[in-house]
Amino acid sequence: MKKLCLCLLIILLLFTGCEKPESTQIVATTLPVYEFTTQLCKGTPITVSMLITENVSCLHDYSVQVSQMQNIESAETIILSGAGLEDFLDDALRNHPQKVNAAEGIGCNHNADEHHNTHHHDEDPHLWLSPEKAKQMSVNIAANLSDIYPEYEEQFLANLMELLAKLDALQEYGENTLHDLSCRELITFHDGFSYFAEAFDLHILKAVEEESGSEISAKELVNLSKLITDLNIPAIFTETNGSVASAKALQAEMDVAVYTLDMAMSGGSYFDAMYHNINTIKEALE
Repeated sequence: MKKLCLCLLIILLLFTGCEKPESTQIVATTLPVYEFTTQLCKGTPITVSMLITENVSCLHDYSVQVSQMQNIESAETIILSGAGLEDFLDDALRNHPQKVNAAEGIGCNHNADEHHNTHHHDEDPHLWLSPEKAKQMSVNIAANLSDIYPEYEEQFLANLMELLAKLDALQEYGENTLHDLSCRELITFHDGFSYFAEAFDLHILKAVEEESGSEISAKELVNLSKLITDLNIPAIFTETNGSVASAKALQAEMDVAVYTLDMAMSGGSYFDAMYHNINTIKEALE
């Protein structure tokens, strides 16, 4: 009898040890909303994972992998950046019961410049590149999380205050660092930096959306060369994961400096990417 009781006790302990702690699973699509959501969920048992972990420049032709579909299907809540960025997920998310659109109610800029590919957004969805709009996204996420998980509302609110303070510090740093630039005109080889420019009183002179294999024409290169010469532009800007062919051609022809900005869409840290952009603009245009 004692042996039987001992065996039952061991079996019970084994099963108890194998039980996984309960957790709530959230999937955020890209780095900015992942980082905002992770900070908002700090101090709660909610777990947050990022759907798109590859280094990407744009999501125009992004193909969802099987493992990502499985993550979507198993997630309780999906956090979307919104503003059309995740249109490629429309079918996958059609029947998902709980989706949060971080861009809800935030006005978007329209893309009106040259596009050298077959797919592009009519509205600029890269809202997070403005600290002020990133704050609005964070407020939207926090409000929705509080509705979905009301038991953690106080923690969400406390975490939101910390996150907003970090974004305010980012805005202040950018304004102070870029206050006395000798040139405030940007030529970029990506059309997603309009909110960043607005945030820090910069002007997008020309934004060329270029993909590898569809570089701009010789005529357009000549027009850009003339623009750079006429306005004495000291530097042009590519994007971390974007095409650099045309920018390098201009550099070789005109000896104009080429710097790299980061869309902060993927990688290690949204805040690191944003501070990198501010410091890069300072170095290039001071």
